[in-house]
Amino acid sequence: MSMAGKTAARPPVIPTARLTLRPFRAADAPDMVDLLTDPAVSRTYVLPDFPRREDAAGLFARLLAMSGAPEHFIYGISLGERIIGFVNDVQTGETDIELGYVIAPAHWNRGYAAEALAACIEALFALGFDTVSAGYFEGNEASRRVMEKCGMRPACKSQVIVYRGQERVCIYYEISKGAGAPGRA
Repeated sequence: MSMAGKTAARPPVIPTARLTLRPFRAADAPDMVDLLTDPAVSRTYVLPDFPRREDAAGLFARLLAMSGAPEHFIYGISLGERIIGFVNDVQTGETDIELGYVIAPAHWNRGYAAEALAACIEALFALGFDTVSAGYFEGNEASRRVMEKCGMRPACKSQVIVYRGQERVCIYYEISKGAGAPGRA
């Protein structure tokens, strides 16, 4: 499934109080390659193990192409003109969507992830989705708190995945359209 079946158009940008969620630009490549190759990010967000920065640039090129496509929900999270993170569709159904999100470690603990996720939830409800979910690796309490700040609750679903040679438990949270507006950090 994709976003293509939705009647409302995906917003070109999603502004928040401090951030702008927008399609990627070619000029975002250096910030995104730094983000995609950061060891702290790869501990909490499923990414390939990039042996070279050029390999990460290849993933960014794919994200760049998809971020402007109406069938995907992929946005760079910018603070001013700099990309400090991104949000992406992981899995999309008729009425539900799973998101992934990441913020550069230099910008952790400032409420940016919750601010961006809350804005995405609002936009996705406006597009006609009924349920938005996200997952985090067990032990990543910061990500769990982000989801809770956005009104998400445990989805009674977890999954064991093998990531970088280790079994990791991914715990899912969700919010439904009728549950009220997501909180803004």
